[in-house]
Amino acid sequence: MNVVFISPNFPPTWFNFCTALREAGATVLGIGDSPYDELRPELRAALTEYYRVPAMGDYDAMLRACGFFTHRYGKIDRIESHTEFWLGIDARLREDFNVFGQKPHDLEINRRKTGMKRGFIKAGIPCADGVLATDATVVRRFVAEHGYPVIFKPDQGVGAADTFKVAGDEQLDAVLGNLPPGYMVEKALSGDLLSFDGLTARDGSIVFRTAHHFSAGIMETVNERRHLHYYSLRDIPPELERLGRKTVAAFDVRERFFHIEFFRRDPSTYHALEINVRPPGGFSLDMMNYACDIDLFRWWAESVVHDRRDFSFERKYHAAHASRRHGVNYRFGHEQLLAEIGPLVVNHLEIPDALSGAMGNYAYLLRSPDQGEILEAIAKVEATA
Repeated sequence: MNVVFISPNFPPTWFNFCTALREAGATVLGIGDSPYDELRPELRAALTEYYRVPAMGDYDAMLRACGFFTHRYGKIDRIESHTEFWLGIDARLREDFNVFGQKPHDLEINRRKTGMKRGFIKAGIPCADGVLATDATVVRRFVAEHGYPVIFKPDQGVGAADTFKVAGDEQLDAVLGNLPPGYMVEKALSGDLLSFDGLTARDGSIVFRTAHHFSAGIMETVNERRHLHYYSLRDIPPELERLGRKTVAAFDVRERFFHIEFFRRDPSTYHALEINVRPPGGFSLDMMNYACDIDLFRWWAESVVHDRRDFSFERKYHAAHASRRHGVNYRFGHEQLLAEIGPLVVNHLEIPDALSGAMGNYAYLLRSPDQGEILEAIAKVEATA
């Protein structure tokens, strides 16, 4: 099996997908814009060949790279990046080279916010009311019907980039005077932010699933430079699992990771926010591995190469991401913090600049079977002087 992996060196732990593919028996062919000599040794060992392009967004260069691989190794069986930035290029390349997986028309449904909303409504999954902000009349009519606050977000965007809340007429007038095209407006939701996350096999069956609880929405975290923490749950709330499974089926997620966000108003009331047909961001995959003592990089590779789906797991721990931001005076210095919470820390590391707006600048990955212990440790990470 020939697998083209796009941007195999970023995010930083994605090299594990390539090593797992190689161990599963695949021929792994990498495309990226970093010099080959700068790739970590484990990644270089996993790649049969690496094609460097001048820029990842240059589709003609990506097309030539896949053409070269086809000429040299035969038909390409999979093309993947598992990264939000490159989902559109992945899909176009799959269509051009007739490769299994998501195509551009799929992204119209599961990457555009308007497409997601249509999918949720069709499947009977509660979600916020919203419309495409085609002009001021449409927006004002929507606000008159639903009231403030409302959220403006790009119909197609990465994370919470360029997403903002409007709470009154004066703000709305300013926005409508300078609103770029391609935005949608929706009723603001309130409640706890949770996610249903996992991996599906080729037939669409869910082979791994978990849930995470977030300290705040990504929009608030980015726009207000808040601390972000989130942690996994050992037991998935029943209504979250029911709606999460229904969403996976409705969007026909096959041989892919998924990250589905919901607002929970009370134990029986959830509203879908969005679906991402990729792994959750940051170090979430590592957290899921830590929580269950498994290797989801390997599980995905074996699912791809061998169509394997007979995996088993137990959520032994709550795993958490707690972060710090540069320029903040914290109560505990780094070494003192490690002395305080050291037994719970499974890793601590710098967060790449490309992810730091939402995730913070430095992450502490924690785990414990006790949720209270996790929350106490998070409070110490974030405590300011």
